[in-house]
Amino acid sequence: MTAATLKADRDLARGDDTPQRRCLITRESEPRDRLLRFVVGPDNTVVPDLAERLPGRGLWLTAQRDIVAQAAAKNAFSRAARAPVTAPADLADRVADLLERRCIDLLALANRAGLAVAGYEKVRATLRSGKVALLLTASDSKGQDAAALRRKAADRAGPAVLTSENLGRALGREAAVNVALIAGALTGQLLRELKRLAGFRQAEASTGANATDRTEPPMQVNG
Repeated sequence: MTAATLKADRDLARGDDTPQRRCLITRESEPRDRLLRFVVGPDNTVVPDLAERLPGRGLWLTAQRDIVAQAAAKNAFSRAARAPVTAPADLADRVADLLERRCIDLLALANRAGLAVAGYEKVRATLRSGKVALLLTASDSKGQDAAALRRKAADRAGPAVLTSENLGRALGREAAVNVALIAGALTGQLLRELKRLAGFRQAEASTGANATDRTEPPMQVNG
């Protein structure tokens, strides 16, 4: 991530820039932290712009797998851009992969900044100290320890959308099941990305790449 991207991320984490945007499919306006920005590339192909830094008119979608899949399947991008636009059939999968990579990168940065603690005993001690701003547990954890930590963390427990391998990769180890983060700009930005990724992970088992039909009133585009 570039310095400019990190600055934008910190601004978003602090809430310095939270205008609303309207989803092309639901037509509902929400804070842009809950949506995903896309642009049309030079080859007239839809490009995800998760960092919201690419030039061009922004095409916004709610951060959910079925919404992105429907937009790709029903030419929503072409209608919004008022021009022929190609949206890959696997666009939702690509966005999920990009969000996962973004979460791993942010966790790695938080770890290098000294904001992350891993391991059951260390995490439990940090929770007890009251310093934890965000608790992460692996999505593939099958033990009781992670569940006990999540109960203790209460509303500080983030979405369990990263695997133990994902968490380990970010921390420079083979695997990690429990990770606690103290407050910081990177922690806030990581939580935002985890929530957006949750809109894809939670729907994978039930919807896969299939889209759900929604009524489509007249379109309005926000840059």
